[in-house]
Amino acid sequence: MEPRGESSPVTIYDVAERAGVSIATVSRVVNGHRSIRPDTQERVLRAIRELGFVPNSAARGLSSGSKKVIGLVFARVPSEDELLELEEETLLFTDSVIRGAEYAAQSNGYSLLLHGTRRATAADAIASLTSACDGLILADQVLSDRRVAPIARRVPVVLLAGSGRARAAVTVRVDNVGGMKEMAEHLVLVHRRRRLAFLSGAAISPDSQARAASFRATAEALGATVEPDEWWLGDWSSAGAVETVRRRLHAGGTLPDAIACASDSTAIGVQHALSAEGIQVPADVAVTGFDDIPLARHLTPGLTTVHQPIQRLGRVAVEALLAKVKAIPCARDIVLPTRLVVRASCGCEPGAIEAISHWQSDADALVEQDQ
Repeated sequence: MEPRGESSPVTIYDVAERAGVSIATVSRVVNGHRSIRPDTQERVLRAIRELGFVPNSAARGLSSGSKKVIGLVFARVPSEDELLELEEETLLFTDSVIRGAEYAAQSNGYSLLLHGTRRATAADAIASLTSACDGLILADQVLSDRRVAPIARRVPVVLLAGSGRARAAVTVRVDNVGGMKEMAEHLVLVHRRRRLAFLSGAAISPDSQARAASFRATAEALGATVEPDEWWLGDWSSAGAVETVRRRLHAGGTLPDAIACASDSTAIGVQHALSAEGIQVPADVAVTGFDDIPLARHLTPGLTTVHQPIQRLGRVAVEALLAKVKAIPCARDIVLPTRLVVRASCGCEPGAIEAISHWQSDADALVEQDQ
């Protein structure tokens, strides 16, 4: 065998070739199985020493049945161009989830396998991953609840966002209802906004549906009106939001006092579209979001939004999945807290923002302790 360069690490396949055995035999030796003949074990150990092989978690898993791999499947936007603005914006949120999941996976000795799929082909793509992973995390919009059960019979499954009603899998989500209730109360009670609209995310998303229903119910209970949902259909992106606002403007009539959005990316598009038409935020129309992505605080005006612990979602999803893998009891529906983050886009004055921020700092400290 020729010497190997530093850029080409020794693998279990190299050890198997040097020792003249299968990779399964190498794995059994690495894991200390006693069923290996002494002469075979000695050949494998000699090959390991000569090659400087360092067993990794995947190699150790070959004989134990554990692959030490967690799959995380997220939805891709159905487009010809994989790098369209729509997908790039969606990944602002997804990337933070992945960071949290990757940290939790590595901390537990697992690798994270990422797979983007389109909803139309998701079931087949996910089924093909079950043999490569110990369990799967399925992000919002990948599969409906009823299509999860066949997958969950093959490997443990955690749904990242969802209705919370799936029986075959654990769901990890945020308090969409409470977050939008706070937002509606803030707009109606603090700013006296009475004519409202909610710009949705994808129509099939349980997150978007829950946020829309909570916002409407709260606002109407407080005496405000909310424009018909069909006027404000979005797709989570700022580009989609721009088109929605343009259609609403062309339809004529008085704009609402405030537009609450299902995501920060959507809210960014709304602010851009209104500004292009000479409509001032928040003087003419208040705009709010949901997520609290880092970009939200750097906008002008800064975006009032509902903070959800995005990276923590990924971490908790991995922890819940590993509990299922190890047959440890785990709650079926895990709901993480949200909180209102007040900036200028809702109409708050700097003094009011400072006062609310002081309260938020105390709340942040409690959240960090909980994390």
